[in-house]
Amino acid sequence: MSEDNNNTSINKAVHIENVGKVFNIDIVPEMERSYLDYAMSVIVQRALPDVRDGLKPVHRRIIFAMNQMGLSGSRNSKSAKVVGEVLGKYHPHGDMSVYMAMVRMAQEFSLRYPLVKGQGNFGSIDGDPPAAMRYTEVRMDKISQETIADINKETVDMTDNFDGTLKEPSVLPSRIPTLLLNGADGIAVGMATKIPPHNLKELCQAIDHILDNSQLELVKSEDLIDIKPILKTVSTTDIVLKDIYELEKKTFNLDTTSTVEDLAKFVQGPDFPTSGEIYGKTGIIEMYNTGRGKFAIRGKTNIEETRSGKVRIVITEIPYQVNKAELVKKIADLVRDKKIIGISDLRDESDRHGIRVVVEIKKNGRPKSILNKLFKYTSLQSSYSANILALVNGVPQTLNLRQMLLLFLRHRENIVRRRTIFDLKGAKMRSHILEGLHKALDILDQVIATIRASADADDARNNLMSKFGFTDLQANAILEMQLRKLAALERQKIEDEFNEIKKIIEDLTSIITKPAVMIKVLKDENKEITDKYSDPRRTKIYIRGLENFTEEDLIANERTLVTITKTGYVKRVSKETYRSQNRGGKGVVGMATKDTDEIENILSVNTHDDLLFFTNKGKVFKTKVWELNESSRQSKGQAIINLINIDQNESVQAVLPIGKDNEAKHILLATKNGVVKKTSINQFKNIRQSGLTAIKLDPKDELVWAKLTSGNDQIFLVTHNGKCIRFSEKDTRPMGRHTRGVRGILLKENDYLVSMDVIPEKLETSQKSDNKSFRHLLVVTEKGIGKRPQIYPIKQEKYQLLR
Repeated sequence: MSEDNNNTSINKAVHIENVGKVFNIDIVPEMERSYLDYAMSVIVQRALPDVRDGLKPVHRRIIFAMNQMGLSGSRNSKSAKVVGEVLGKYHPHGDMSVYMAMVRMAQEFSLRYPLVKGQGNFGSIDGDPPAAMRYTEVRMDKISQETIADINKETVDMTDNFDGTLKEPSVLPSRIPTLLLNGADGIAVGMATKIPPHNLKELCQAIDHILDNSQLELVKSEDLIDIKPILKTVSTTDIVLKDIYELEKKTFNLDTTSTVEDLAKFVQGPDFPTSGEIYGKTGIIEMYNTGRGKFAIRGKTNIEETRSGKVRIVITEIPYQVNKAELVKKIADLVRDKKIIGISDLRDESDRHGIRVVVEIKKNGRPKSILNKLFKYTSLQSSYSANILALVNGVPQTLNLRQMLLLFLRHRENIVRRRTIFDLKGAKMRSHILEGLHKALDILDQVIATIRASADADDARNNLMSKFGFTDLQANAILEMQLRKLAALERQKIEDEFNEIKKIIEDLTSIITKPAVMIKVLKDENKEITDKYSDPRRTKIYIRGLENFTEEDLIANERTLVTITKTGYVKRVSKETYRSQNRGGKGVVGMATKDTDEIENILSVNTHDDLLFFTNKGKVFKTKVWELNESSRQSKGQAIINLINIDQNESVQAVLPIGKDNEAKHILLATKNGVVKKTSINQFKNIRQSGLTAIKLDPKDELVWAKLTSGNDQIFLVTHNGKCIRFSEKDTRPMGRHTRGVRGILLKENDYLVSMDVIPEKLETSQKSDNKSFRHLLVVTEKGIGKRPQIYPIKQEKYQLLR
């Protein structure tokens, strides 16, 4: 018996002797050793993806099994059959864990680019479970075929399956950067990974940039393909492929001068399957630089107004991995618990065309305020904390953007090299056969004579090898050659094929020996992937985070028209609503009003401007123009009482727009009883929601006019009885908000102020220089009688009767 056999027998004997015995051991080292084995198994074999193909073992085995079953075309198979194939051959775990992993690979709301094409019920974004595996059918999606392309060309190492009866790939020869493309989530032992999905086109552009700035150096391979050692008996194959074996020992060391900052110009950020909006480029850049980052995601919402004047919030996109049904339930709970007030109805109108959740707003509700509360209290706004952790050579590593793409490209270079070597071996062997056939045809008569003189096939083979120097492979090919190959045309085909195969060998050799050729192959494949599968970005990214954002930052600053009626209705319409017409044009309806109502004011403003509302009780309120609901021409708008907190018997008398480029310094107020007051505009910057006192009123007096002034303007006051006064604004000193003001015009009994106007300083100057513009004042009575007196005969601080 040999020494090896003796050792085997001893080990078996010791094992048998230990059966049934109890040994006292220290639990601490035993637990450390056992727990470490368990932890490594979970990390490497279950929870973390490989940086090269971006897949966890279960996903890799599902794709490989489906490919082996021939499900890469249009043929479907029952999910239960696929699960059984995966369990029985490659993945000895629970059937439901494999099925649910496969279900997620088919869900369009879970993966940015699904790898499995499912038929049947595969669950929904509402959290509905999929149908049982005996009902659903699956096949490989078109893009998943790119993950397994060229696997039959010895491009990856094959390892034993769990029972050693079959071989399975240790990694897939993926042509797509799946790790970043679809992302990954996994909780291992003592570590976790959370990688967001990205847009294919952007990743391919970044890969192109790396290749354009890459450096390839031909070096000795550290990961050699297994080569049989040349023993005393050297086979013909070994002799023919000797040069190829030498090329196998070398590889390209791929590196790049591209930085994370360079690549971030192409990869804008995550691109989620459920779309949504990302806030905070800082968190994204941090993720790309360090492998860890945090940013906020919001669903997409719109505030709409119906023809009947009702206002609603419509949710059309939700954040990634948010359950829509739970979101709707949470909104309903908040309304029921009165944490959100102002919602009258809630409906989920989603269908196969997309998401649509409608939140109806009550008549007195404030949609912007309600929307902010939805963001605050529900998952309509969520936070995504990325942790890019993946296996690199079997070891967990936190990776940045540059490392992930560079490691993927090194994997691709290795795949292309191994595929090329496989094709090169086949071409070299075919060239060797054709060389023998070509030689045999040149000495055909002698070859035929030798074969006819031989006793049998083995004797003929040996005679051809000894007499003409053919190898065993060439001799076999000659013996198997059909008689029709002796025709002149067939001989030419052999010669043409021989010349063609020599060109193929030259091209293949250049791929694995010339850096420029290898880069071109990688770029061509990358372009092919881009052309076949790229699609537009779904997720919109805002540079600033929500902590630095105000609501105004999300609104475009553009010109708009604000219409206000006498009974207190206000609305905002786009300036594009109206178009220019020629003289004599009929015009269009600008606003739907009640029979007793009329339009009192139309303002052309910017959406970012402030609107100051002055009431008859001397109070002032402020709102942003964009807070007004944008309406159609036919809409009657919204009641001002629902916009600002005024009393039932309080009415808006004047509205002033205040823009960022406003040059006015003061606000001039005038009351019905002829009191005027000038107040610095700075005192109206911070106005609380309940409003501020703009002027202290006498009993039975009320505020009726408010105007912006520069401090040097001319002021005109006109009374009901036709009196008018002109005075310089310089004659009135600025006063605080809580003051009464001064007498602007002395009124007789039953007389009151009906109008106030301001002539700006620049127009005042132009009139004094004999400019004919703005020399007159137009006065119109209630009965339609008008008069146009000259301005400057109206002396300052003197009453004048308008005759």
